Amino acid sequence: MRFLAFLALCCLSVLAQAQTLPQAPTIAAKSWLLLDYSTGQALASYNPDDRVEPASLTKLMTAYVVLGALKEGRLKPDQALPVSERAWKTPGSRMFIEPRKPVTVDELLRGMIVQSGNDACIALAEAVAGSEEAFAQMMNREAQRLGLKATRFANATGLSDPQHYSTARDLGALAAALIRDFPEHYPLYALREYTYNRITQANRNRLLWLDPAVDGVKTGHTENAGYCLVASAKRGPRRLLSVVMGAASDGMRTQESQKLLNFGFQFFDSVKLYGKDQEVSRLRVWKGAQNTVRAGFLEDFTLSLPKGMAENLKASLVSQQPLLAPVLKGQRIATLKLSLDDRPYGEYPVVALETVPVAGMIGRAWDAMRLWFE
Repeated sequence: MRFLAFLALCCLSVLAQAQTLPQAPTIAAKSWLLLDYSTGQALASYNPDDRVEPASLTKLMTAYVVLGALKEGRLKPDQALPVSERAWKTPGSRMFIEPRKPVTVDELLRGMIVQSGNDACIALAEAVAGSEEAFAQMMNREAQRLGLKATRFANATGLSDPQHYSTARDLGALAAALIRDFPEHYPLYALREYTYNRITQANRNRLLWLDPAVDGVKTGHTENAGYCLVASAKRGPRRLLSVVMGAASDGMRTQESQKLLNFGFQFFDSVKLYGKDQEVSRLRVWKGAQNTVRAGFLEDFTLSLPKGMAENLKASLVSQQPLLAPVLKGQRIATLKLSLDDRPYGEYPVVALETVPVAGMIGRAWDAMRLWFE
């Protein structure tokens, strides 16, 4: 949950004025976003909060819910599932499952992720929730828990529906959550093809062939949505996510996604500013068993910065005063304000690295008197 709160804050933060940030390339799409996976920062974007039809990018959430069921033991990878009439007849892309021929969860996952099979989505949704309608409710609960405030799902496949929508920002956050929460299953998104029922289908993500650093994630297309792609690439320790919505063609979504990823790796660096549990400052505590508390970050605090600009970064700490005991470990007690070339670059929560209990009666009375005079 700390990651999600940090991600949301980073996405809402002002990175910098245009004069400081590298100029993003021109991207031929209705909306798009470039996201740094480790920091949660949006490095560049265009209309990232516009409502869009997610098409088969919906399957990122379908997979998230199904993988959660696997993790909790409610499904087993080798579990054979029946194929309903509804799953068999679902329109759109398919993996070609058949009635009276049970298929394993593991096969269905590959059919959904690699082949983008709508029939696989329905079969998995029915196995997890009993019906696609009930499964969609589970998808929406997960979206709410993950902080995807502008997203609503009406089905498990991504077929067009007026009540089925998202944004480039939400889809980027969803892809990041999928990679983070299910690393053991994420390699499925790098598979270039999959064969089921003697039918081999290629992964529609062309970047898997063009860029060896790309290892996912998902394509989408409907007439209303246009051509969409969430792509993820890891070069060295850095992972970037690009979200391209509403491109004019399959080739265009591939080309524009590659441009975004190349831009991010070429013009930005990840810089660790503070280590896990490293003291950033020591703040005054009133009415506590001790007079100060160590302030910092519970995880490594890494930031994406334009290349060669780290020395121009300045930081100031604004604490919440008076800070009264009890103070709990992990409680937000200050804000770290960053500027780059004297322009705002972001604001980030600083937390207590230790717990400070309430002082005894005499200590509390003494501090109360001092506070009154101050």
